[in-house]
Amino acid sequence: MKNELLKMENITKVYPSGIVANDGVDFSIREGEIHAICGENGAGKSTLMKILFGLHTPEEGTIALKGEEIHITSPTVAIEYGIGMVHQHFMLVPSLTVAENMVLGVEPKKGLFLNMNKAIEITRKLSEKYNLHVDPKAKVEDIPVGIKQKVEILKALLRGAKILILDEPTAVLTPQETKELFNQLKLLRDKGHTIIFISHKLNEVKELCDRITVMRNGKIMGVYNTGDVTEEDISRLMVGRDVVLRVEKDKAIPKETILNVNNLMYVNEVGKKALKGISFSVRKGEILGVAGVEGNGQKELVESITGLELPTSGSIKIDDNEIIGKSIKEIRRIGTSHISEDRMTYGVAGDLSIENNIISNKYDTEQFNGRLILKSKKIKQKAKDLVKQYKVKCNSPDQKVRMLSGGNIQKVVVAREFSGNPKLIIANQPTRGIDVGATEFIRKRLVELRDEDSAILLISADLNEVMELSDSLIVVYDGEIVAYFEDTTKITEEELGLYMLGIKKQTPEEIRRVSYA
Repeated sequence: MKNELLKMENITKVYPSGIVANDGVDFSIREGEIHAICGENGAGKSTLMKILFGLHTPEEGTIALKGEEIHITSPTVAIEYGIGMVHQHFMLVPSLTVAENMVLGVEPKKGLFLNMNKAIEITRKLSEKYNLHVDPKAKVEDIPVGIKQKVEILKALLRGAKILILDEPTAVLTPQETKELFNQLKLLRDKGHTIIFISHKLNEVKELCDRITVMRNGKIMGVYNTGDVTEEDISRLMVGRDVVLRVEKDKAIPKETILNVNNLMYVNEVGKKALKGISFSVRKGEILGVAGVEGNGQKELVESITGLELPTSGSIKIDDNEIIGKSIKEIRRIGTSHISEDRMTYGVAGDLSIENNIISNKYDTEQFNGRLILKSKKIKQKAKDLVKQYKVKCNSPDQKVRMLSGGNIQKVVVAREFSGNPKLIIANQPTRGIDVGATEFIRKRLVELRDEDSAILLISADLNEVMELSDSLIVVYDGEIVAYFEDTTKITEEELGLYMLGIKKQTPEEIRRVSYA
């Protein structure tokens, strides 16, 4: 048995709101293992890792490294002890090169200035040592997501990390990039590094990790060898009940076209063509999925349809209404709902109550607006009903949204967007970063809305999700549709990954079938 490397004992963290995030948690890792932490959002796993990396200070508890107690008061101190963290959202400067990002804060100097040649040499040598090949001279804004992931890992290794905390590292990777990352993580383990792997993808946990710690409601539910537990066992420990991991749905019966996008072009502020003449339709009673590596036009597509951005040219019709040039409010009034990929920026107002957030798209309707004053009783009842229906864990609908866990914040968003019989739902990364319980609930509700005749455009970096939920599927690469699949059961994740990477492309005739109008 490998030696115990690090031990956290009786870790207790209570937030100012009174929420107990960690309740007497004991957690340990062995030298040279890949150890998974799983749990619902709000289970306490992120808080525990932020304590280990010095971002939070616990009320109680101790941390020991190789048997000696240590005090981690900041990320700088954590790095001094050989603990590094790769965050889910990359901490890179897009306008700088890979080498410049690598040495940021530890720059080799030539006089008063950065020694660029030395930075390039450091990056190249380290990437060769760990088989994490990157181009030191490439600008970060021009490299794929998978390479950015490597740069983040190399940054931590350059600063001496022997313990690596990886937070949802495969969230935006293709199957091919995930496989490559796993090979590299195993090589790191074989070189003596210890890896803590936080993930909601239980199949990946099973494939990669040696052991798993499961958390629920701020407590440890158990530590297991991954070979001794099934995905269903892990889900049950996380949620406290059986969870349906697969999406159960009948075959779609599509009806008339609701969304029709025709020859859509978008040129961004630096003159890059983000969308290159995209055309497709979504019909009532179907879920059309959009797969692709992030940064290939999905963001611009969603923002054009929802009114957040004005496309350069083309046409977007919702229920036969041309919506280019219309306000967000006008587009919503047609019957459009939007789940944003960034729930804290566009999805909710964090400092407002659940109640205010839930009626923020309806407060001026006759149902809730009495001309002079709002109908407070009806608003409170509506919020109470939706909190109950969508199983939002909270003290009351008056609670600030910011105080909820990620999964419950997302439930507030979907409660607002799914209520009111929407004609068209734009669901952009609807389950990103949330737990299996909330994910199961949201996926099931999307299928129910499809069966109630909503047209749904689903954009997801989770290939399992986009393949299981979608009735038909398009793949975008470099601002273009490169593939269309009328039946998602006839394609594998690996084949889909080839299209996402631009290695394979369908003919224009095959792709043209996606337009029904």
